[in-house]
Amino acid sequence: MNPIIETLKEHNVSDEQVHALFSAFLENPMMAMAQIQQLGIPPEKLQQLMALVMTQPNLIKEAAESLGINAEQVEQAKQQFKNQ
Repeated sequence: MNPIIETLKEHNVSDEQVHALFSAFLENPMMAMAQIQQLGIPPEKLQQLMALVMTQPNLIKEAAESLGINAEQVEQAKQQFKNQ
């Protein structure tokens, strides 16, 4: 299992929250960083998680893909939203 998802699951983050978080990471990483801070993860674990994300950003893409989130679909949705 992806170490980011594993850490989130250890802290009882729901599947729905995990999915929303990774969608946010692909769409707007700064928004996702703010969102992750609101999940009730203890500060020491949150710091480790943030370090993991910063040093291995490829884990975000891998986790998103394992959740069925496609970066291209996120881009398409953003473009559709902009065109409305």
